[in-house]
Amino acid sequence: MQAQKPAGRNASALKYDILTALGAFALAQPKALQRLVLRIMTLVTARYNWTRNELAVGQREIARLWSVDERTVKREMAKLRAMGWLVVKKQGVRGRVSEYGLDLDRIYEDTRDSWASVGPDFEHRMRGTDAPPSNVVPLRTNEIAPAPDLSKGDEWSLVKAVLHQEDPAIYTAWIDALTRSDRAGGRLTLAAPSRFHATYVLSHLKPRLLAACRDVDEQISDIVILS
Repeated sequence: MQAQKPAGRNASALKYDILTALGAFALAQPKALQRLVLRIMTLVTARYNWTRNELAVGQREIARLWSVDERTVKREMAKLRAMGWLVVKKQGVRGRVSEYGLDLDRIYEDTRDSWASVGPDFEHRMRGTDAPPSNVVPLRTNEIAPAPDLSKGDEWSLVKAVLHQEDPAIYTAWIDALTRSDRAGGRLTLAAPSRFHATYVLSHLKPRLLAACRDVDEQISDIVILS
């Protein structure tokens, strides 16, 4: 596949996605490779020019950033070139540092198996497909869901009412379809209409849900969402 380039209005988000893919990949690797990926992530974050696809940093500066000696820098940069992640754009001569670029196509290919670990929404976004996955819940974009019925008297009904008041659009898209399944001590279990829906809410909205739950019932310490 051809990697999406971090340019245009979505450039900032794509940069974070690339770094997320690298991080997820690294965490599934042995320690030595984890350290190597962490080093390139730190170097990219600190010194990489995304617009020009240019990394022009001297070995002494890299050594200081990585807290290693220059011999280690040479070895690690050679590993990154061997992996195909770094490519030499201009060899350093007469005291000038070498210029490198990132091969995003190779990075996408090598990290692809780790995308699903982040979540189906992330995997879909990284693949850049035109159609969403078949298990995406259609969002009701033309109307706002009505406020929830408080007659049940349980904590989740009250939490839903709070969230509906705070952000009706988010409530309509993601909260309204969640139903109360169980309560065991401080753990509240909710049911979602699909796995994608559950994963999205846990990945993007759980802190917000948990904060609202604690406002209603301070004994709630965790939320579980099943599909």
